[in-house]
Amino acid sequence: MWRDIAGQALPAAEFRVPIGAVSVDAAEHRLGCSLPSALVSLLQETDGIVGRFGVETIWSLERIVEDNRRFWSDSSLADLYMPFEPLLFFGDSGGGDQFAFVRRPSRADIFVWEHEDDSRRWVARDLQDYLGRSLGAEGDDWYQ
Repeated sequence: MWRDIAGQALPAAEFRVPIGAVSVDAAEHRLGCSLPSALVSLLQETDGIVGRFGVETIWSLERIVEDNRRFWSDSSLADLYMPFEPLLFFGDSGGGDQFAFVRRPSRADIFVWEHEDDSRRWVARDLQDYLGRSLGAEGDDWYQ
C-alpha cells in the first residue's frame, strides 16, 4: 500500500528493505513510547523513503529513534527551542525543516518544525496526505 502511494506521487521514489516487528518493539522500547500505527505499517513495507534530490521524506527507523532521543534529551536544544517531547519526527525537507506527528495528544496530523524560527504548524491530515503532498511537489517549498 505505502509503496504504491509513494510511487504514484513520485515514480522515482527510492525504497529500502522493510523492518520487522522485533525492530519496531526494540525501537519503541528505546523511545519509551509507541510509534503511530501508520508509520509502523509504512516501515514494515520500506525502512524509509527517499524522494527528489535525495531528500529523506521518511527516515529509517534507526534515524527516527536516534534523532528523537537527541531532540528529547539534548539540553543545548532545550535552551534554544520550545520543548520537542510532544513531537515524533520522522522526515525532513532537506533544508533543515522536519516533519512530525504530535505524540501528546496523539493525532494523525503531520506538522512541520521550521528550524529558523522554531515554528510548528500543520501541513497534512495524515501520513498518506503527507506522502502525496511532499513527494508530488516539484520543489521543497510545498509546505510553505
